[in-house]
Amino acid sequence: MEKETKLTHLDENGMPKMVDVSDKKDTVRTASSHAKVTMSEEAFKLAVGGGGKKGDVFGTAKIAGIMAAKKTSELIPLCHPLNIEGCDIVFKPEEKKNSVDIISTVKISGKTGVEMESLTAASVAALTVYDMLKAADKSIEISDIYLIRKEGGKSGTYKRKKKN
Repeated sequence: MEKETKLTHLDENGMPKMVDVSDKKDTVRTASSHAKVTMSEEAFKLAVGGGGKKGDVFGTAKIAGIMAAKKTSELIPLCHPLNIEGCDIVFKPEEKKNSVDIISTVKISGKTGVEMESLTAASVAALTVYDMLKAADKSIEISDIYLIRKEGGKSGTYKRKKKN
């Protein structure tokens, strides 16, 4: 018999609600997420060479991602506003694929997790890469947005399993 999953953002009538975290204890919580941006060879060279028409692609995308993590509760309706204590975004270019893997990591000490902040940071960083390079390639693809790992809180550690 499978355990039935209860959605925490719905009340007993199926209506949306913000989860009450007032009784939870503060714990250190971290989450890391991934996004992939695939582009033409020309756009890739501009991205890694820092020569996009709008300036430093990865520097601008990093700032945008960090800002997005801090603004997540303003974008996702039922997310709690959090006091983010750390946020970093790393860009891993893959020349053979003309792609960039984006990894965001967010950290807090608080009563609720930072998965949504990490996912939002990676997503907005990817969107910013697109915006910075769209003059060179409008067919840029954003894909593979997912949670890599989360730690802390009652549910403990989650680590995404590698797909074959």
